[in-house]
Amino acid sequence: MDFTFSEDQLLFQESVKDFLVNEITPEKIRELWETDSGRSPELWAQLAELGLTGITVPEDFGGLGMNALDFVLLAQECGYVALPSPLVHTAMVAVPLIVSSGNDSLQQTWLPKIAAGEAVVMVGLEQNVFVEDAHIADLMILEKAGVLYAVDPKSATLRANESVDPSRKLFAVEFDEAAAEKLAEGESARQLIAGALNGGALGTAAEALGLAQRMVDISVQYTSERKQFGVAIGTFQAVKHHMANIAYRLEYAKAPAARAAYAIDHAQDNVDMAVSHVKLAACEVANLAAKNCIQVHGAMGYTWEVDLHIYMKRAWAYANTWGDAAFHKQRVADYVLAGDAKLGAGNTF
Repeated sequence: MDFTFSEDQLLFQESVKDFLVNEITPEKIRELWETDSGRSPELWAQLAELGLTGITVPEDFGGLGMNALDFVLLAQECGYVALPSPLVHTAMVAVPLIVSSGNDSLQQTWLPKIAAGEAVVMVGLEQNVFVEDAHIADLMILEKAGVLYAVDPKSATLRANESVDPSRKLFAVEFDEAAAEKLAEGESARQLIAGALNGGALGTAAEALGLAQRMVDISVQYTSERKQFGVAIGTFQAVKHHMANIAYRLEYAKAPAARAAYAIDHAQDNVDMAVSHVKLAACEVANLAAKNCIQVHGAMGYTWEVDLHIYMKRAWAYANTWGDAAFHKQRVADYVLAGDAKLGAGNTF
């Protein structure tokens, strides 16, 4: 069996990477910090022109009809540039939730707009205290006491909350259930919430892998230029060990990301465990990258002027987004320690 990504998937990833690296520079990110919204409508329009806003939207609604396994490579590239845009949220959370809802009106109204880049839909679950990008949302789908509601942002009260990452825009949202449209409750809502949680966790995990790679690349370049005792510090064995300890963990975390995406696409019984596995592995390596890359930068690694902190702070934030380590460790333990757990070759993979 061939478990590798196809040539088309890899070429698509490369083309998206080229675009993002050229457009989303550290200088551009810093510029957006100074704006009121922290977001660029021009960037969103460019993403839509490339078809990325509608990548998981079914073709019947104007999208590309691709799935999580197709997008997981692109999500890593979004993380690599610390993308200041809700693209991953759109592809992995909002669109799959709307598609799975079975609500024809919701689908007909919003999916074509999302695909065209004309609307932003944000999902807020009780697992996350705050709703990201609520200030630019055209529609919010919010969980309250296990019930899902479609909420018009204009009718809700938004209270901004500062994040450790200046690029993340977080809001506490209050709304009147009576004035909102009830989308699902009971078992139907539970399944939709579980799917949205897994999509969000996988999306942030994939981004965390990209963040780790970017921090390594920044540090390798720095250590090849920074000299001590007349030689580049990157030649010192201790510095090499710091980077190597990140590199091998990063490679080991990539396969679980693809495995979790496959489990989501095929609604496998072990999807919760697969998603939690990669969320833990990816966030652990991203946090290790932040620690070790600060170490090789010395005191400069902590300063505002060095670009490293842009990616480091996003990694810290993602560690507690869509479930913290304790939550995901518990889900893995529940699966592995169950009395009827099917483990080993032929079952785990």
